[in-house]
Amino acid sequence: MSRLAAGVVLVTAQEPPLDPDDPGAPAGEDVGMTATAFLSVSLDPPLVLVSVREGSRMDDLLAEQPLWAVSVLTDSQRHIAGRFAMKGRISDRLLFADLPVTRGEASDAPLITDALATLECRTEQRVPAGDHTLVIGRVLTARAPGADGGPLTYFRGRYRNLG
Repeated sequence: MSRLAAGVVLVTAQEPPLDPDDPGAPAGEDVGMTATAFLSVSLDPPLVLVSVREGSRMDDLLAEQPLWAVSVLTDSQRHIAGRFAMKGRISDRLLFADLPVTRGEASDAPLITDALATLECRTEQRVPAGDHTLVIGRVLTARAPGADGGPLTYFRGRYRNLG
């Protein structure tokens, strides 16, 4: 499968507050994950699919938080992809600290400001598949911010530029 080129996206969601009934409780944290297994499923209704490792933080979060977002990364955003793909990484709060993001109007999840495209989704279905969970989401918003450059791709174990 390493010989199948794939686009690279950043999947994000906002963790709910620890105690939503207590205004003094700590707010939820933003969570992000680099994904190369992301695709369009249907145009009518607009559905997309992302594959997340079973038992990962993102899998656990998307099991309880139905709203999430996707930023399609440009070839100049390789550092973002690498940052959110690290094993044993620092907290997500620090990973987002210096990134240019906007808040999604439907999901409140962070969206990379200069991404090729951004989507906000609501989970429609979760399908166990081996050691992964396929999360199918209905697209609530879709934008093409107009970033320069081409898409970031992943091929033979490395990030690559198209062309």
